[in-house]
Amino acid sequence: MGFGDLKTLAGLQVLNDYLADKSYIEGYVPSQADVAVFEAISGPPPADLCHALRWYNHIKSYEKEKASLPGVKKALGKYGPTNVEDVTGSGAADSKDDDDIDLFGSDDEEESEEAKRLREERLAQYESKKAKKPALVAKSSILLDVKPWDDETDMAKLEECVRSIQADGLVWGSSKLVPVGYGIKKLQIQCVVEDDKVGTDMLEEQITAFEDYVQSMDVAAFNKI
Repeated sequence: MGFGDLKTLAGLQVLNDYLADKSYIEGYVPSQADVAVFEAISGPPPADLCHALRWYNHIKSYEKEKASLPGVKKALGKYGPTNVEDVTGSGAADSKDDDDIDLFGSDDEEESEEAKRLREERLAQYESKKAKKPALVAKSSILLDVKPWDDETDMAKLEECVRSIQADGLVWGSSKLVPVGYGIKKLQIQCVVEDDKVGTDMLEEQITAFEDYVQSMDVAAFNKI
């Protein structure tokens, strides 16, 4: 079990494939599992690994909140696909290297029983609030214009990157390519969002993060459902 060596392209490819149908390393909210894997990566994945890059940018936004994320951090080899060899168990030297590239900064090796109890209580409260939410949810239909850099941009790859963005309350719909001139086409894509979970600012931040393909994103239409 594991991702292999996440400092290599091969390891990042395993991570990218693993995240193709997942928003997080474990479960449906950011957790210490995401922190553990994030800290093992030396920098942003390349743009063609769009699932890994989308996840990386999202987890990086929790930099100041990492200690409060739910769960207990485990060894890196405890996460990921079961058919990959764990290469993280070679001893203290590897652990020291991981400490040297800790993108979040140092953290205590262990947390107190009191801290664990408080964390579990907060997680239980969060789950309870989620379960008690009313059935009627405010939603909006959004039409986005995503513009490439030029006529040589791989529009199929651009759309794949956009659709790789996953979030609770976000559903992608139909899309089409619309000519804008000089042989350039923009991607016009529909999505439905839950208003209290997903906003246009979040969509723009994550879509424009694929900077090798995306020049800009605009909201072409916005309608309440």
